[in-house]
Amino acid sequence: MFAVTPKLRKTAEFNLQLAFPRWTAAQRAATTRGMVRSLGWMAAEFAMMPRYTRKNIEDVLVLDGQENFLEGQGRGKGVLFLTAHMGAWELSSFAHALYGHPLHYMARPLDNARLDVLVNRYRGLSGNTPIFKNESARTMLKILKDAGTVGILADQNTLREEGVFVDFFGVPACTTTGIARLALHTGAAVVPGYAVWDESLQKYRLRFEPPLELVRTGNAEHDIFENTQLFARLTEEIIRTYPDHWVWLHARWKTRPEGEPPLYDFL
Repeated sequence: MFAVTPKLRKTAEFNLQLAFPRWTAAQRAATTRGMVRSLGWMAAEFAMMPRYTRKNIEDVLVLDGQENFLEGQGRGKGVLFLTAHMGAWELSSFAHALYGHPLHYMARPLDNARLDVLVNRYRGLSGNTPIFKNESARTMLKILKDAGTVGILADQNTLREEGVFVDFFGVPACTTTGIARLALHTGAAVVPGYAVWDESLQKYRLRFEPPLELVRTGNAEHDIFENTQLFARLTEEIIRTYPDHWVWLHARWKTRPEGEPPLYDFL
């Protein structure tokens, strides 16, 4: 599918040149091949999810740094599971629910209604529950008040009125402020997590980092910006470590600051 979609190929190539300007063409090509493989594997894992149970999930995915998640959970104000379109992101939340920690996840309804029903049914088989955009704010506040967990993919382009421009691979990228606003308002722990393929284990490893220490100066807009930058910086570090695990097909830098020309003139 990737081979016959020239716009996706151009987007991936452009993004890799933007993020890694010193890389050779061979390095970019190898990363693209790894990304396509990773996406193919995740599609296969998604199809397999109805077969996974608590008894067999450890054959596919193991936990790493679970104490970090539990530390955030133990604070009693809920957890914001900060993640990205990395590796087996669909499997990560599904498996974590099988390990005993179901969550609510942000979801956008798919254009195909039948596919949307199927996808959300699969996602919910281990106990996870969707939150749709039209109900997100009030629902998330209640979940966190009840010390629940909300999973958020925080690595996509955002409309100018919904985000701020922070540094991402050295280029301003419009990034949602919602996570920072929510964390600062509720006191919820922000725990980064991501599932990557571990070649030595021949399994996925769901790694949780320690809860982030948020910037709190009392200046609301300053704190929102600084924490949004913090989240973007951490996401970039993970992508730099596992570049072939991230989805380079997305026009991450599409929204530009006022007066700047578009970067993706081929879309």
